[in-house]
Order: sequence, then C-alpha cells, then structure tokens
Amino acid sequence: MKEEFDLVIEPGRIEKNYWQDIWRYRELFYILSWRDIKVRYKQTVIGITWSIIRPLLTMLIFTFVFGKLAKLPTEGNAPYAILVFAGMLPWQFFANGLTESSDSLITNSNLISKVYFPRLIIPISSIMTSVLELLISFFILIGLFVYFNFIPSWHILFLPFFIFIAFLSSFGLGLFLSSMNVKFRDFRYIVPFIVQLGLYISPVGFSSTIVPEKWKIFYSLNPMVSVIEGFRWCILGGESKIYFNGMIFSLIMICLLVWVSVKFFRKTEKSFADFI
Repeated sequence: MKEEFDLVIEPGRIEKNYWQDIWRYRELFYILSWRDIKVRYKQTVIGITWSIIRPLLTMLIFTFVFGKLAKLPTEGNAPYAILVFAGMLPWQFFANGLTESSDSLITNSNLISKVYFPRLIIPISSIMTSVLELLISFFILIGLFVYFNFIPSWHILFLPFFIFIAFLSSFGLGLFLSSMNVKFRDFRYIVPFIVQLGLYISPVGFSSTIVPEKWKIFYSLNPMVSVIEGFRWCILGGESKIYFNGMIFSLIMICLLVWVSVKFFRKTEKSFADFI
C-alpha cells in the first residue's frame, strides 16, 4: 500500500520537520539514485563494464610505474598489485562520489526550481552510483586473490566501517562543493583538479610506510590517507599497519567536515532556486 501524506505549508515548518521530510521523501531518493545509475552508462557500447576496466587499467599502470620501475616496497609479502588495488578501491569511490555530488544540484536544476523537497536528497542519491561501482570492483579484488593465491585475514570484517568513513569523506566535501557550485560555477572546474591532485598525494599507488615518521601526522591532514590505510589493513591483514594517531586525527576532521558542510548546505539551501 502506497504511503500518503499531506504537505502543510506554515511558517517555520520546514525547519522543524526537515529531517523528517528526508525520510518521507525516501521514494524520491530511490528514484534519483536509480536514474543516475541508468544514465551513467547510457549509450555506451560496453556499459557498466567501464566500472571494471577503469580501476583495472589504473592498477596495472600504477603497479608497473611504482612497483616495477620505481621499485617501491610493498607491505609484507602482499603482491604489489593487491596493494595498489586496495588503495584504488576507496580512492575511486571517494573521487567518483565527490565528482557526482559536487555537480548534482546543477544537473537537477529543473527539479529544484519547481518542486519542494529536502535538497539534501540530491547529493546523497548521486553518490549511490559510486557505491554500486565499489561493489563491482570487489569482484576484481576476489579475482586478484585467486590469481595470486592470497588469503585475506579476519581484519576484512572491519571493511564496512572504512567504507562508511570513505562515504562520509566524499559526502562532506561533495556537499560543501555542491553548495558553492550553485553560486560560483568555477567550482565545476576546480573539482577535477582536486581529484587529480589528490590521486598523487594520496598513497594509492604506493605504501604510506615510505612517508617519514615525523611527517605522518601532517600527511594525515588528507583524510583519505587513513581511509586507504584502513582498507589495506582490512585486506592485507597483518602485512599492513595503521597509523592510529593519524586515524583519530582524520576521523575528527571528517566528522567536522560533515558537520560544517551540512550547516553550510542548510544555510544556503533557501537560495538555490534563485541562483540556479
């Protein structure tokens, strides 16, 4: 039976019932998420297979450049390809989610200017495509386990926690940039630069163990460093180590980023229809 409810317009009601309205409009969240998934690979020859090819090719390139040419160390006895792919999983999830969410309000401008609903639904639903691609990428990881005869440890049970932290990182920064992008379209060009730069300053193609101890806390200013370390700890097990001081520091920064972004989004949300 389909749920029915009345939309009551009165002073201050939106502020009081905003979070309740997000739940009431959950069907719109499902619709937008499914639409983004279908549109992402529409009119492509190989469709969703691109979500397998892209991380696989990136892993091969990084393994060749950093593992074969630069001869950077792996962690323990883990194959370098698995080391790289364990870093690619959270980074690709973060980068895709950030790119989609930061531009989500602009791409849904017609919807925003005509209908009332909690605008927060749009950036959240746009990240769902990245969640699907992350799940697909795990099949590549399983294939690497079989190919290299590598068995992950029990640490992998903690992987959902680090996926959630990666989601918060992508959501927090994406929410802030999506708000700024409505008024200042320059951010549409800034986001690809952030993603490209972040790929090289994050330990995706190499192990963070090569970073000197005295610089690790500063290196943790990049919240994805701890997320990538967490993924590798879960996948590689005892072969990988977590810098716990940096992890705590990153968690605080991520939570602060999400809180500030939500506050800023709610503050600017009322003017979206005017600028869009």
